[in-house]
Amino acid sequence: MHHGQPVRMSREQKAVDRARKAFLTGRSKPLEHRIRQLKNLQRFLLEREKEIAEAIKKDLNKSEAGTQLYETLGLEGEIILAVKKLAEWVAPRPVEKNLLTISDTVYIQPEPLGVVLIIGAWNYPWAVTIQPLIGAIAAGNAAVVKPSEVCVHTAKVMEDLLPAYIDKELYPVVTGGVSETQELLRQRFDHVFYTGNSMVGKLVMEAAAKHLTPVTLELGGKSPCYIDKNCDIPIACRRVTWGKYSNCGQTCIAPDYILCEPSIQDRVLEEIKKSIKAFYTEDPKTCPDYGRIINQRHFKRIMAMTEDSTIAIGGESDESTCYIAPTVLKDVQVNSKVMQEEIFGPLLPILTVSGVDEAINFINKGEKPLALYIFSPDDKVIKKMIAETSSGGVLANDCLVHYSLSALPFGGVGNSGMGSYHGKFSFDNLSHLRGCLIKQLKMEGVNDVRYPPHTAKKLFWARFFILKNPDLGWLGRMALLAIIAVVAAVVLQRYLQ
Repeated sequence: MHHGQPVRMSREQKAVDRARKAFLTGRSKPLEHRIRQLKNLQRFLLEREKEIAEAIKKDLNKSEAGTQLYETLGLEGEIILAVKKLAEWVAPRPVEKNLLTISDTVYIQPEPLGVVLIIGAWNYPWAVTIQPLIGAIAAGNAAVVKPSEVCVHTAKVMEDLLPAYIDKELYPVVTGGVSETQELLRQRFDHVFYTGNSMVGKLVMEAAAKHLTPVTLELGGKSPCYIDKNCDIPIACRRVTWGKYSNCGQTCIAPDYILCEPSIQDRVLEEIKKSIKAFYTEDPKTCPDYGRIINQRHFKRIMAMTEDSTIAIGGESDESTCYIAPTVLKDVQVNSKVMQEEIFGPLLPILTVSGVDEAINFINKGEKPLALYIFSPDDKVIKKMIAETSSGGVLANDCLVHYSLSALPFGGVGNSGMGSYHGKFSFDNLSHLRGCLIKQLKMEGVNDVRYPPHTAKKLFWARFFILKNPDLGWLGRMALLAIIAVVAAVVLQRYLQ
């Protein structure tokens, strides 16, 4: 290479570089800035409602009402919460004191990490891309936003319109496919937030490891749904039908398969069939509320899964429009194709088990799922399943709705991911919680116990100070301060003699 010839920077590198420079100016840190940007983001969602809905209609055939219900409504709620609570979240958090720190200032100070990379997913392209951005802005970071290229129209709306509302240097939108994402991942970030599948999750984590960058991985898995024979089967099946076929089954927390006793399989089938008809009419293909598979590749993948199972309901499909009818498979075996990977489509397999114990054993043989659904009127059954299994989240007697609670951390465990977000959890996840201790250059006498020469007597006092941790009210604290002052005076007296 000749001297003086500039190194060509990739578009991705330039965006990260600009975001880093913008972050280093310090402008993302003041509370006013964060709140202004969040309010601008909210204004974007309201003013551009039409463009957002049109793009999603083209990408996933979601209805306008569906888009608001599943995508933008939750984002608005998160923004409102963050704006309301931000002053509280960024404030120093005092911690409990002990005898040794009674007169010191001890607190946790949340601080921004720096530049965050957000890699979105295609199934709910607004919800899972913008929700982490809300956390990143709230925590005072810069963020490079990479929407999924699979949702072509939505990615274009993000790229064209977001920069008109929020700081385009601090929060650039970078679009592109696999090679662009790989180039982004070669850059150094302070956190990478990825939503998608476990296979790509491993590649993201590997790339981040080169820079010792922490990651949040929002992955998926086969989320089980156990239906107890004693529950209200019509209501249970109505809720499961909604959870499964919303967005045409392309939901990371959709119930993947049903576990129930053989005695109720036929009733479960019958009730699901009724609900499908009630939600999506006799002909879901013409129903505006029933979605489509994202593309041909996924269409073929899902259809191949039905090959070795019995179709009990549905099964119709049309490759040219990526339509697959709401489908239920019965008498499914453990080694059936549909049980080998996350379905991520409108197929609902039913596996029969002898009862709750066999269901628990079956669940525990697989990887830890993102969600676990339990339908039972019996609190003991619910508590037993929670105690004896592991999953990202648990929801009893409903589907999906735990996602909408800002007070619960949303995220996986094991193969379903790591790290969590929503509400304050997003803020904490994208902040460094820095431990701070501020002492004074006084009361040196108390430190005598830690300085050499070490003696048995000093050790006795050290034990007393470190291990005796009375729970004190403010009165007790005042009394203790008085005692310490006396002890210090006595120790100093000894020094001065």
